[in-house]
Amino acid sequence: MNNYKNNNILLSSLDSRSRKILQYVVESYLETGNPIGSNTLSKKMSPSLASATIRNVMSNLEGLNLLKSPHVSAGRLPTESGLQLFVDGLLQIGDISSEEKKHIEALSAGMGKSLKDILSETSIALAGLSNCVSLVMAPTFQRAIKHIEFVPIDANRALVVIVDTLGLVENRLIDIPKGTPVFNLIEAANFLNSRISGVTLEEAKNKIEEELVNHKKEIDLISEKVITAGLAIKSANTNHSSLILTGKNNIYADINTQEDFKKINELFEKIEQGKTLAELLKNSVSGPGVHVFIGADNKLFDYSGCSMILAPIKAKSDVTKTLGAIGVIGPIRVNYGRIIPMVDFTAKAISKLFK
Repeated sequence: MNNYKNNNILLSSLDSRSRKILQYVVESYLETGNPIGSNTLSKKMSPSLASATIRNVMSNLEGLNLLKSPHVSAGRLPTESGLQLFVDGLLQIGDISSEEKKHIEALSAGMGKSLKDILSETSIALAGLSNCVSLVMAPTFQRAIKHIEFVPIDANRALVVIVDTLGLVENRLIDIPKGTPVFNLIEAANFLNSRISGVTLEEAKNKIEEELVNHKKEIDLISEKVITAGLAIKSANTNHSSLILTGKNNIYADINTQEDFKKINELFEKIEQGKTLAELLKNSVSGPGVHVFIGADNKLFDYSGCSMILAPIKAKSDVTKTLGAIGVIGPIRVNYGRIIPMVDFTAKAISKLFK
């Protein structure tokens, strides 16, 4: 990211004293939300460091748009740029507990569950652990199929049960010819299972459609319609990623004004529309690792006072390919040192599903 490179250049231009003072101001702000003055900083850092010297450094940092003063003689707060610089280069990253790791791994490796269920449960856990809003852009990646089955629901519908080679299950409802006998559902499943093992339905689709033409005399017409419906319902969803947003109340609980409430609502509307978020993912999460977006540094949060901590979900066979993303949205004063490794670990745990 260009902003990340620019921050590295800016950080390298600061001497150690300036870095230390910026770090103390940001850490104090994240802890209390209040500005901090030079006298307080002098006591925290070193009594031998004069308040006047600290004020000069803080003034220089203000000139670089890294600090700001909300009122005259009220001390300094970090700007969004200062906070971003701190996160990119000065933040001491912690780790999550072994219990939290085990919990996330158990949720993201659930055999016999659908991918949507796994992502939903993991999203709920991440929202709870981070006390933020959890955001998941579900991968569109298709796994190789192991088995398919058609289960009658009523006279006009059947449930398609698709089990992939990782043990994940997808269930889809399809329309079938009225009164289709169970024999035709079994015949359709047998026909598909003999041809799809080890490949995705999308990969096998064209070949199967050609074979349906050649086997018209061998395959019952009703079974053929069931097969075609089973292929269509899967392939029709291939290119549409889904968004899972969990834990909105974690942000709403901290809102104090009607104006803030309006801004947060507008933010969630923009996210749920998907266009802005998709563009953000496309341009900013192509590389590995966790990405932190703060306030006006990105067009999604240009006025909301929020931050987003996001990590890509990658294909194990091709780490350059981003399949989706998982992360959290919270107020600017989140615990970055704790949440960044949490998001990173969760993304890597989910990525293991996509070999």
